[in-house]
Amino acid sequence: MTFGYNREEIPQGYHHLLDSAFDMALEAGRIHMNYFRRKGLIQATKLNDSDVVTIADKEAEAAVLAHIRRVFPDHGIISEESGREHDDRPWRWVVDPLDGTTNFSMGLPAFCVSIALEHNHEPVIGVVYAPYLNECFHAVKGVGAWLNGHPIHCSDKAEMSKAVVATGMPYDRKDNPDNNLAEISRVAMCVRGVRRMGSAAIDLCYTAAGFFDAYWELNLNRWDVAAGELIAKEAGAVVESIRTDRNHSVLVSNPLLVGDMRRVLMQ
Repeated sequence: MTFGYNREEIPQGYHHLLDSAFDMALEAGRIHMNYFRRKGLIQATKLNDSDVVTIADKEAEAAVLAHIRRVFPDHGIISEESGREHDDRPWRWVVDPLDGTTNFSMGLPAFCVSIALEHNHEPVIGVVYAPYLNECFHAVKGVGAWLNGHPIHCSDKAEMSKAVVATGMPYDRKDNPDNNLAEISRVAMCVRGVRRMGSAAIDLCYTAAGFFDAYWELNLNRWDVAAGELIAKEAGAVVESIRTDRNHSVLVSNPLLVGDMRRVLMQ
């Protein structure tokens, strides 16, 4: 896949940064596809049996971080597998080298790399690339959001009974009763359908593009949402924090549904 954008739409100071984000995403996606649906995939678990990591996660992360350290030596990094590196610096990359690892490990195609660049803790560039699906979402703060170079916008559906929404479940769901099951049950009775893609970054981007009308999830990490939240905001979606006690817990919705979604979730 060739990544591209209309350079006239993007402030010139961002060209090099966005080009690098695309380069890193493309390389990570290439590594994903080298291992996807291949026999003998090396994998392990982290916090519990629901929290999977594979050799593809680690190799993709190594490639992305090597690029950042070489091209942007004065930038900080937050990355899922390697943690924090000079993350107090004004410019900071937030990387999930393989979001949807469980899908990936099972041969399911909903997985991606998520790369965001923050300036003073505010995302300014976001790229989410799902290589098997051949879908690349990107956004630049204040400029817009795109899928494969075409502008995207969130849906304009106003009735919950016609909405299709997405969610996920936290990795500690077996040990913590605050696991989103009650919320799923309530929302499912109000909407046309609830979907679980297994990748927060894809859920955010699909809400940005109007493929979903809303999305919520509890207990996410910064690397899960940094790029996708910017893409959703730039596509006109509302992004809200719905909990302060469960890490990053978010509701993302088109503006017409957000009030109803919030009401049902907060019952």
